[in-house]
Amino acid sequence: MFFEYPRLLALLALPLLLVLHYLYLELRGRRPHMRVSTAAPWLAGGRSILSVLRHLPFVLRIAALSLIIIALARPRSSSQMEKIDSEGIDIVFAMDVSTSMLARDFKPDRISAAKDIAIEFIAQRPSDRMGIAVFAGESYTQCPLTTDRATLINLMKEVQTDLIEDGTAIGNGLATAVARMMDSDAKSRVVILLTDGVNNSGEIAPLTAAEIAKTYGVRVYTIGVGANGTAPYPVMTPWGVELQNMKVEIDEELLKSISETTGGRYFRATDNTKLAEIYSEINKMEKARTTIDSFPVYKELFPSYALAALVLLLLELIVRLLIRRLP
Repeated sequence: MFFEYPRLLALLALPLLLVLHYLYLELRGRRPHMRVSTAAPWLAGGRSILSVLRHLPFVLRIAALSLIIIALARPRSSSQMEKIDSEGIDIVFAMDVSTSMLARDFKPDRISAAKDIAIEFIAQRPSDRMGIAVFAGESYTQCPLTTDRATLINLMKEVQTDLIEDGTAIGNGLATAVARMMDSDAKSRVVILLTDGVNNSGEIAPLTAAEIAKTYGVRVYTIGVGANGTAPYPVMTPWGVELQNMKVEIDEELLKSISETTGGRYFRATDNTKLAEIYSEINKMEKARTTIDSFPVYKELFPSYALAALVLLLLELIVRLLIRRLP
């Protein structure tokens, strides 16, 4: 707390002088008296409540005067506030939805784990525009760039396999994601491309799509999803769905080339924990630029002191009326 007009606090000497004057009068002659042969009856009765209450109005008035002087000095408090303007980043998820994403080396499976961890990533970045592109044998836009987190998360939950022709068209998926950002004016544009296979379909070669991304200033982080060696895949048999271990094939060299071409990085996720760590690392690398303006915020405190002074003056009036009514 500080005072806008601290010099006015010198007026607090006035209540002090009034107190000294009051004590002087009490001790030197203002006290009423009379001569009697003995004071025993009065001394035996002790001090009456009236003798105590008669000083209370003065005390209340001095306290009210002191509070008024403090209020006039305009007490204030301040706290430092920060205004943060963030420059959001445009991010598009390019997600592989081929049937191989149903492998059970992740819990409960690859595609479910990828969606859940991506949703956590989305929730941590409220200032960014995000979109979703999916690909298998071909690709399409699941959600255009948006800041509507609820819609984005709901559409991410609806991503699933078997909606389009099976296959792994990495080039088409990346090209679709980049196309979503061609008209973007964001200073930073990012594609997070997640796949578990080898490019085997599509009209656009993955490295051609990477060159397009580089031309438009889009940075691509590639993630290869799958355990080392083999992974259990659900396979339909005459006896129902059974899990069979199949070899995990990820074209890591291609994914590294895509990320290096565009200034991104390649990651390998072998389980849920590793995938979550990858998204966390990307989250740290792709921080939005911020400008911070600091400014003080003031709070006026004088109304509280003025109100307290008014209450004390009302109490003084009540006490004076009470004293007059006492016998």
